[in-house]
Amino acid sequence: MNKLNIVILAAGKGTRMHSDLPKVLHVVGAKPILAHVINCAKALQPNKIIVVYGFGGERVKEAFSSEEITWVNQAEQNGTGHAVQQALPYLEADADTLILLGDVPLVDVEACRKLIAQADNKLAILSFNKTDPTGYGRIVRDVSDQVHAIVEHKDATEAQRAIVEVNTGIMAMPNVHLKSWLSRITNNNAQGEYYLTDIVALAVQDNISVVAEITEDEWSVTGINAKTDLAQIERVHQNRIAQALLQQGVTLKDPARIDVRGELRCGRDVEIDVNCIFEGNVTLGDRVKIATNCVVKNAMIAAGAQIAAFTHIDESAIGENSRIGPFARLRPGTSLASGTHVGNFVELKNAQVDVGSKINHLSYVGDSTIGKNVNIGAGTITCNYDGANKLRTVIEDDAFIGSDSQLVAPVTIGKGATIAAGSTITKDAPAGQLTFCRAKEQKSIAGWKRPVKIKK
Repeated sequence: MNKLNIVILAAGKGTRMHSDLPKVLHVVGAKPILAHVINCAKALQPNKIIVVYGFGGERVKEAFSSEEITWVNQAEQNGTGHAVQQALPYLEADADTLILLGDVPLVDVEACRKLIAQADNKLAILSFNKTDPTGYGRIVRDVSDQVHAIVEHKDATEAQRAIVEVNTGIMAMPNVHLKSWLSRITNNNAQGEYYLTDIVALAVQDNISVVAEITEDEWSVTGINAKTDLAQIERVHQNRIAQALLQQGVTLKDPARIDVRGELRCGRDVEIDVNCIFEGNVTLGDRVKIATNCVVKNAMIAAGAQIAAFTHIDESAIGENSRIGPFARLRPGTSLASGTHVGNFVELKNAQVDVGSKINHLSYVGDSTIGKNVNIGAGTITCNYDGANKLRTVIEDDAFIGSDSQLVAPVTIGKGATIAAGSTITKDAPAGQLTFCRAKEQKSIAGWKRPVKIKK
C-alpha cells in the first residue's frame, strides 16, 4: 500500500454564513465542521494531513493546535486548483493524495477508503447523482461510459447541464501525476479561477484512467455554505445517531427529538423520552430511564436510575436505582451513591451523598458530604459561601434535617442527630441529639412601612 497524504481544503470565507466565525468552525454535533473532516482523515491513518486555510486562519489553527497538522495558507482564494497548489511543496513524491473538503462534516470513512484503493496509478473521483444538479460540476463520460472531464456548471453547455452525475470535490490520485497536472491547469474559465476539476481532462490526455465512484449517500458529500445547510446537516447527523441507538436496543420515544452532542453510551433496556440533550461523555447503565426535557452533560448514571422530567445533570455521577427530579439540578462534583433520592427543585453542587439518603424538596446542598440514610427536609440550605471562601458541611449517617433549616458551614451534623425545623445551625450538632436554634420571641412593629422605589 502506498503512502497516503490527505489535503483538506478549508480556506473558504463562508460569506453566506453571515458570521464573523470562520465557516469551518461552526459546529455540527457540538464539534466544529472541520473537526469531523479531520477525524475522518485520521481514521484513514495517513502519513501526513495538510489543511489549506485562509479566512480566519489563526482562529482555525488555534482551534486545532493539539492536532498533528501541516498548515498551509492560501492568502488569495483563486480556486480549488490554486488551493492544492499551495500544498504541493508538502506532499511526498512517493505517496497518493486524498483531497477532502473542510465544509463536508458527514464525509464517510469507508467511501474514502474505497476511493483510495481505486487511485493506484489512476485518478479516482467521488460522484453522486443529483436530482437538481444546478451549481455542481458535471461528470462528463464518453460513448464507452469512461469519465473524460468534469465541467463546472457556469462553463457547461445545455447538454452538459442535463447530466445529473455530479462531482463531490473528493478525489484521490498519485502525487507524481498530481504535480504534473497542477502545473498545467489554467484559469481560462467563466470564474477566472484555477479549477482542480480540470485535472480530469489532463489525466485523459495523459492516458491515465479516470474512475468515478458513485455514492448513494448524498449527505456524506454535502457541503455547508449557509445556516440553512448547517441546520439540515445537524438534523441528519442527529437522526443517524438516533438510528444507531435504536439498533443497539435503546428505546427512544421519538427519534426526531433527541440531541447527542458528544458520545452517549447506553446499556440494555435504556429508555429516553423526548427533547433530551446529551453533551460531552455520558454513560447510561442498564434500565436507566430518562424522562422528557432533561439535559445531561459529562455524567455517569448507573443501572436502574430514573431521571424525572426537566432535570439538569452536569459532571456528576448517579448510583444504582436512584431517583432524580423532576426539576432537579446536579452541578459539577456531585456524586450520589445507590438508592438516593433527589427531588423537585433541589440543587446540588460538589456534594457527595451516600446510600439511601433523600433530599426531596426545594433545597440547596453545596460543598457537602452526606452520610447514609440521611433525610434532608424541604427548604434546607447549606450556607457554603462566606463571601470569600467555599466551606464544607458534613452530615453524618442517619441524621434528620428538619424543613427550612440553614446549616452555616463549616459545620458537622453528628450521626443520628435531628435538626429541628426552622433552625439556623452555626455550631456542630452532637450525634443522637435534637438540636434547634430559633428566636426566643416573635415581635411585630406597629406602623412599619415597606421601602418604596425611589423615582429617578
